[in-house]
Amino acid sequence: MPGTFKTEAIVLRSIRYGEADRVLHLYTPDRGRLGGVAKGVRRLKSRLGGRLEPLSRVRLVMHEGRGELCTISQADSVHAHAALRERRASIECATQACEAVLRLLDSTEPNRPAYNLLCHELALLDASPEAAGRAQALAFRLKLLLAAGFAPELASCAACGEAEHLGAFSPSAGGVVCGGCEAGSFPLGEEAHRFLVGALAQPLSQTPPAPEPALSQADRAIAETLEYHAHVRLRRVA
Repeated sequence: MPGTFKTEAIVLRSIRYGEADRVLHLYTPDRGRLGGVAKGVRRLKSRLGGRLEPLSRVRLVMHEGRGELCTISQADSVHAHAALRERRASIECATQACEAVLRLLDSTEPNRPAYNLLCHELALLDASPEAAGRAQALAFRLKLLLAAGFAPELASCAACGEAEHLGAFSPSAGGVVCGGCEAGSFPLGEEAHRFLVGALAQPLSQTPPAPEPALSQADRAIAETLEYHAHVRLRRVA
């Protein structure tokens, strides 16, 4: 039913609209993906000011009318993530994280674990330059897959259940596979497998290190899982 409501949100993307407005893609803990319009926000005297920049965590008062976009009438900053905006690597990682949420979670169905994960990722990137690394970015995507219900099977062969000799990854099967079920798969070394298991089990702040070849294999496993099961193609993590 149309009316005014309050929510917290991460600003995923901002698009210029008309002479002074912006259309915002938002992710919220209680309403999932939302579209909002901030009227007059590009004017110098706008009371919304710079609170609605992408990557910001905000509290909003919004009005839901009959159209697809809600109107933002009030915005208060929870975390502007100002520090990460001063570092190019941090901005790129944060933007990729928001893009992944935007592409993978495109419904109004709430997903609080995904929202909390994104909040944690942005806070880590804001607090530490070291967080803007490839391993940590891949750990975020893997955990996002888990929150969305697409996490790959890593403990045993996704095709037959065999718990040993897991040296390959099959996107179609949904995870690691053994030598007898490796048709249509690609090699996944022991270090890459160990990284995926550790990255899924450990908090983001404790993402395990791994050599670049292992991270490249892990990146492929995550990317092809997204493409095969969620029909989402994301830019590979650099």
